[in-house]
Amino acid sequence: MTTKNRKASNVIKEIIGDIGLGEYLLAYRTGEELTQVEMAKKLKISKQDLCNIEKGRKLVSVDRAVQFAKLLKRSPNVFVKYALQDQIIKAKLKLKVSIKAA
Repeated sequence: MTTKNRKASNVIKEIIGDIGLGEYLLAYRTGEELTQVEMAKKLKISKQDLCNIEKGRKLVSVDRAVQFAKLLKRSPNVFVKYALQDQIIKAKLKLKVSIKAA
């Protein structure tokens, strides 16, 4: 099975473990064969902001993660989970975020 036939985020997760929103956006972008410029336009942010998010130099708030999910027509739950996981990763905590409806 090729990578293109599998969710890119699942492939990354298998290789490096839990991922944050930056890695998820990178996986989504490459899976959709979008350039950073094209993806940044979809997210209504600058290319530089997207690059910083993908590289983990800039974290995304929960509110912004929800906005990104809506713009890409994806589940907000996944984006919120990965945005929170980014904060856990940055804090170097050995924790895993899980999201469930209230």
